[in-house]
Amino acid sequence: MTLDTPLSGVPGLSAAIAKSLGKEGFLTVEQLVLHLPSRHEDRRKMEFKGFSPSEIPVCHQVQVLSTRVMRFGGRRGGNFEAVVEAAQDNPMHQQLTLRWFGMPFLQKAIAVGMEMMVYGKIKQIKDRLVMGHPEYEVVKGDEEGDAEIHTSRIVPIYPLKGALKQKMLRTAIWRVLEHLDDRGMADLLPPPKAGGEFDGLGRAQALRTLHKPSEMSVLEQARRYLALEEFYILQLRVVRRRLRFKHTGGHALKPEGKLLQQFLASLPFAFTEAQDRSLREIAADMAMPQPMNRLLHGDVGSGKTVVALAAMLIAVESGRQGALMAPTQILAEQHYQNALRLLEPLGMRVSLRTGDKKADGGALELFEFKTGPTNGEAGQPHIFIGTHALLYGENESALSKLGLVVIDEQHKFGVAQRARLISRGEAPDVLVMTATPIPRTLTLTMYGDLDVSTIDERPKERGKVITAVREVTKVDEVTKFVRTQIEEGRQCYIVYPLIEESEKLDAGAAVKGHAEWTERLTPHAVGLLHGRMDGDAKEAVMRRFRSGELKALVSTTVIEVGVDVPNATVMLIHDAARFGLAQIHQLRGRIGRGSHTSWCVLFVPKGDKEAKERLHLLEETHDGFRIAEEDLKRRGPGNVLGHAQSGQAPLLFGEMLADTRLITLARRLAERTLEQDPELEKSEHLRLRPLLGNVEADEEVGRQ
Repeated sequence: MTLDTPLSGVPGLSAAIAKSLGKEGFLTVEQLVLHLPSRHEDRRKMEFKGFSPSEIPVCHQVQVLSTRVMRFGGRRGGNFEAVVEAAQDNPMHQQLTLRWFGMPFLQKAIAVGMEMMVYGKIKQIKDRLVMGHPEYEVVKGDEEGDAEIHTSRIVPIYPLKGALKQKMLRTAIWRVLEHLDDRGMADLLPPPKAGGEFDGLGRAQALRTLHKPSEMSVLEQARRYLALEEFYILQLRVVRRRLRFKHTGGHALKPEGKLLQQFLASLPFAFTEAQDRSLREIAADMAMPQPMNRLLHGDVGSGKTVVALAAMLIAVESGRQGALMAPTQILAEQHYQNALRLLEPLGMRVSLRTGDKKADGGALELFEFKTGPTNGEAGQPHIFIGTHALLYGENESALSKLGLVVIDEQHKFGVAQRARLISRGEAPDVLVMTATPIPRTLTLTMYGDLDVSTIDERPKERGKVITAVREVTKVDEVTKFVRTQIEEGRQCYIVYPLIEESEKLDAGAAVKGHAEWTERLTPHAVGLLHGRMDGDAKEAVMRRFRSGELKALVSTTVIEVGVDVPNATVMLIHDAARFGLAQIHQLRGRIGRGSHTSWCVLFVPKGDKEAKERLHLLEETHDGFRIAEEDLKRRGPGNVLGHAQSGQAPLLFGEMLADTRLITLARRLAERTLEQDPELEKSEHLRLRPLLGNVEADEEVGRQ
């Protein structure tokens, strides 16, 4: 029997159980074997000193003396009780009552005279000792007794799905492991180092250990082995993608640097040390004949965009074009306005290309705005800024001399769109920007195919941001503060997590919130912005907010990425407990962009101590890297980056923060494997190929 065997073909597994498992998505042996225990209980210790009340579960071997069903609620309702005594060494004939609520059907399974192993807590109830809802296992008196599956060993406790029960799942996995051939679980990792941590351990043994451990002490080693295997597959993907990209032909962009120097001298501020360092790293990459593939990440408000503009000028001075792709029309428009302000004095021609679907669902409408003198071939723009509209129609031919592609907030794009933009003959340099500070473990995994530049300091001229967690009952008090700020000439964001009220989620809706805040802040104008508005409507609202016509803006998280209004100094986030820490940190990055002190207020339900404790970290630190690590610890990579960005199912074995050493080891193993066998053609590597997919598939799904 192999991992591909359907569960209907497992000896000893009934058709009814196989059907029940199939309904919950368990169709093959592999799917069942990879359903891992969430914890283990040591049920080996037998009690021989009689029955006594216990705060922790205990295990006894007992014999059934009597059974009864106490009926209620009709023929099907009722509780089942069995009175038992110790099967061995019971001179006092002490008795114990086993009680199962709402399970009268057990009368057919448990009969007088049976010997059973039972496991549970014992309580004194009046004059009786009672074990409620014990795990049990028949020892004698039943040919189909499952000796030592549910008791008398270290027992796995599995996360349950749908209607599945713990005993059914545990029995099914036991049956599978009884008949599974270890040769069907061939090792994916290279042979472990002699004398090392994993010497003598293989995939089959590690999986068996997690389901049937001999000692609690061996569980962590088995998990670590399988985590290393999991990280190894991830690293093979990213290292192979990295190697393929490096072997693509590119352009060495090494201009004199006069245009860049002009640009830096014209800025009304000096670069921070981190910005300088990042620009040097980018320029060094662009000077190489291989295409750059680099990630520029840093905290919110750290000045990544101006570094990207500087990099595009390196491409322009080398006779090439630059393109900046933004995830939303609002952000593309904002990048365009900033680029005009900074680049127009240098004679740069900038083109904005955005697109929205027509109301009838037809083709994209394209908009183009140009500025500056026609310093170039037939007036061609030097720099293109846009959304995904850059990829289609007449725009494709306009980007014929692309030297650098900057992709802002890549997780908002599909990787297929990125691949389309760079697949134009010789690959341009690629710079990916994100304002989500990324812990080192994620740069090794999710972004392992990219070199990394980090901007880890904010410009000194930026204002301080004070964050406070408040119960929603304090909203009137906060309203007075907001009014004071507006009267001093400032503006305010008010953020809600949902667009409409939902019966399933008790969260405030932006539409309803807009009406409430309009009343609270009257006569000041309050705008509304959410994801279901079309691009023109969104931009019209943002234009009014930027100009100061709107004093407050009620919004969903559509303002999370990149929106820059320096005059906004207050942000109120309703139902803050529904957001991740990193997402709130992104949101509050929309304030504190001018020189004034700013305030971010996080509303939580009255009495919600857990929410207050979790959000307290945001009150005490503005270190986005620390916040991202805490979010990673609590929520996993898909929630820190957004599942669209992380591009992977949750890890089964690995832990991103705890397993940094394993991730580094997996990286070394993957590099060594691909160095020796770039196409994975050797017999020992063939089994890896289906797990990685082809290179084209990598580009399609990558970090989508």
